Amino acid sequence: MNNSILEGKRHIHFIGIGGSGMYPLAQILHAKGYHLTGSDNNETETLQAIRNMGIEVKPLGQRAENIEGADLIVHTSAIMADNPELMAARASGVPVLERAQLMGIVSTWYSNAVCVTGTHGKTTTTSMIVQELCEAGIDISALVGGKLPIIHGSGCVGESDIFVCESCEFQDHFLQLSPDTAVILNIDADHLDYFGTLENIIKSFHKFCTMASSAVIYNGDDPNTLKAIEGIEGKELISFGCGEGNTYRAVEIEHLSGSRTAFTVQKNGQSLGRITLQVPGEHNVLNALAAVAAGERCGLTFDQIAVGLGAFRGAGRRFEIKAEINGITLADDYAHHPTELTATLKAAKAMDYKRVIAVFQPFTFSRTVQHLEEFRDALEIADIAVLTDIMGSREKNTYGIYTRNLAEIMHNAVYFPEDETAEYTDERKYQNFEDVCNYVVTNAQPGDLILTMGCGDINKVNKMIVDRLRGVKQA
Repeated sequence: MNNSILEGKRHIHFIGIGGSGMYPLAQILHAKGYHLTGSDNNETETLQAIRNMGIEVKPLGQRAENIEGADLIVHTSAIMADNPELMAARASGVPVLERAQLMGIVSTWYSNAVCVTGTHGKTTTTSMIVQELCEAGIDISALVGGKLPIIHGSGCVGESDIFVCESCEFQDHFLQLSPDTAVILNIDADHLDYFGTLENIIKSFHKFCTMASSAVIYNGDDPNTLKAIEGIEGKELISFGCGEGNTYRAVEIEHLSGSRTAFTVQKNGQSLGRITLQVPGEHNVLNALAAVAAGERCGLTFDQIAVGLGAFRGAGRRFEIKAEINGITLADDYAHHPTELTATLKAAKAMDYKRVIAVFQPFTFSRTVQHLEEFRDALEIADIAVLTDIMGSREKNTYGIYTRNLAEIMHNAVYFPEDETAEYTDERKYQNFEDVCNYVVTNAQPGDLILTMGCGDINKVNKMIVDRLRGVKQA
C-alpha cells in the first residue's frame, strides 16, 4: 500500500464506522487532525462514543449521499459489494481503502508496532499486552478486536512509540501491516474458502514473520507455527510454550477456584516468578506467556507484567460473565472455530458448575461444512448444546448445509428445524432466537453455566436469556 495516499487528504469518510476495527482507527486519525465522517446501520454505544468525540455520524443506514465531500473513503470487508454507499464510493473517483489497508498505513507511524496474530486467541492476547502496558503507565496506541475496560473500548491513541494491534489473517489482511514485533499464537485450518489448504495458511504466516523488523514471538509447542518460522533470519526469535526448550515456559500450572489460573514463568530455564490469571484455561496460560514475552520487549519488568496480567479480567465476549441469576451463571464467548470451542468448553467443564449448556451459532456455511465433525466433537464436551440457525454473513448457502446436519450427528444437541426452502429473513432469525431462549430459560437449573458462543450476533440471545430470567418484559 502506498503510504502517501493520505497526503493532502482532509476529509475521510468511514463506511461502517461503528465496527470494532473501525472505531480505533477513527480515534487515531481524529487525534492526528483529520476531519472524519461516518455511517452505520445499527445504533450502538460505540456510535455514540464516536459522536461524543465530535465526529459526524450520518443518519442510520448507508446511502450514496453519505460520501459527499470526502476525499478518502474507508470500508470494512464486511460491507457487501452491492452496498449503495460503497458502490457510490467506487464510482466517485475518490480513493477507496479497505480497513486493513488503512491499518497498515497507521502501523508505519510507530517505531514499535507489536502485531499479534494467530488463528485463535488474538483478541485475548492483544488485550493482555495492552492491559500490562497501560497498568504500567505506558501511553500506548492500540487496536483490539473486542472491548477492553481499561481503554474503555476497542482502541486508544497515545503519545509513545508503541502500537499494539490485533492482526487478522482473514484474506491475508495482516500482510498489509508493518510489524516490528510479530506475535504468532498458533496456526490452524480456518478460512479455507480463501486459503484453500492449511499449507497456504502456513505460507501466509511465514510471510508475515518475514515482515517483522525486529523480533518474532512464536508458539514453540505448535507444529504449524514451527513450520511457519522455518528459514526466518535476521531478527530475534523468541519461543513460548509449556514444553522444554522454549524461551518462555509455563510450569506448575494450577487451576484455582472460580475462573483463576496460576503458573510459574521460566525464561531460559530460570524462574521469573508466578502469575495468577483471572481467566480460565490452559489456552489462556499460553496467551499470557506471549504477553510476558511482548511486555519484556516493550521494556516492562516481570513484576509490572505480573501486576498487569493479574488485573486482566478478559476482553469483551471472551468468556465474559454477563450475569448470575438465581444460581444460574450466564457467560458469552466469541469462540466460533472447533479448536476455540474445545478450549473454552474444556475450561468451562473444569470449573465448579453443575452443567454447562452451550448455546452455539454456527458462522458461515463454508466453515460449517468444512469442520462439521470437528464441531460435533467440540460441542459434545458440553452437557447440552443448543444450536441456532447458521449465520451465513457474507456467504450464500450454495453448500446445502443446515443446522440439522450438525445436530443429527450429535448426542446432546437441541435445535429447532427450519424451513429450508424459505428465505432467511431477520424476522425468521429472531423467531429462532426466541425458540432458543425459551428452551434455555425453561430448562436451566441453579448451578448451571449458560455459555453463548459464536462470532455473529449470538450475544443478543444471551441478553434475551438474561432479561427473561430477570423477568424483564420483552418489547
